[in-house]
Amino acid sequence: MTFEVGDKVIYPNHVLGIVERIEEKTILGTTCGFYHLKIVANDTSVLVPLSNVDGVGLRRAISNGEVERLFGLLGDGKIDNHQNWKGRFKDNSDKMRSGSIYEVADVLKNLTFLAKSKSLSFREKRMLDRAKFLIVSEVSEVIREAVAAVESRVEIALERSFTAKARTVARAKVVKAAPASAAPRRAARAS
Repeated sequence: MTFEVGDKVIYPNHVLGIVERIEEKTILGTTCGFYHLKIVANDTSVLVPLSNVDGVGLRRAISNGEVERLFGLLGDGKIDNHQNWKGRFKDNSDKMRSGSIYEVADVLKNLTFLAKSKSLSFREKRMLDRAKFLIVSEVSEVIREAVAAVESRVEIALERSFTAKARTVARAKVVKAAPASAAPRRAARAS
């Protein structure tokens, strides 16, 4: 994937950056091309070798249309319930490193849901905060809305997801209970 000066890009597990320039540098006798990124959140600079763009997962910021898809994903009610802390943490860590905002949204949704029923470990709490920060900062920058307004939209989408999940669980309980209660009625009609 190639970028131009001025492109908004996401440096995985960090935040939005802007390609300030593309330059060549000689390091230990080897000349390589680099993207010089300015990280918006803290005004720092990062150099990413052109040859390692895919390796680090550098990607374009999402578009306005993708923002709506993201909010749809946050509110869809599909929530994983990993019981095993170790497996859950590994899966979530892999998703955070992927660079995909949709994977990060999945982590945010799953950990927020889990936090409603039990206390998260320090590491999971930190991951939850990081996932929320990454989503809010990217969306805020893309749609040019204040961070507080985007946070509010994220919270509303998450609540919609939890409500949908609760309805699905309630329906599953009704369906599971229905065959047991229907059996005595059939027997009564047969007599």
